[in-house]
Amino acid sequence: MEKRVLVIEDEPNISEALRFILKREGWRVEVSADGTAMLGQMQADPPDLLILDLMLPGLSGFDILKSLRALDMTRDLPVLMLTAKGQGADRAEAERLGVTRFMTKPFANADVIAAVREMTAP
Repeated sequence: MEKRVLVIEDEPNISEALRFILKREGWRVEVSADGTAMLGQMQADPPDLLILDLMLPGLSGFDILKSLRALDMTRDLPVLMLTAKGQGADRAEAERLGVTRFMTKPFANADVIAAVREMTAP
């Protein structure tokens, strides 16, 4: 069974780039720009991995991560947070909330693939 990744990213160019590189790696990729709508779906049917933008309309990536970590179904879900804001305070807050990996934009495709492989290795 192929693994499923959910990408929550409001920049279409970035979400499509992620879709392309992950599909090439054999992932089933779902993309959304709306973290609020996807939060309920993830609670009902968590993906194998979440790639989460920090700055989103509505709920921020921090808000989504905090909600996911509070629930048994998604407490251990691997989350790769992407952000154009690479300040130390953002990284520290993401780590405090339980992010698995933190990566700044722009990113190298190879770095994303390596992080995804590492985060989902058996």
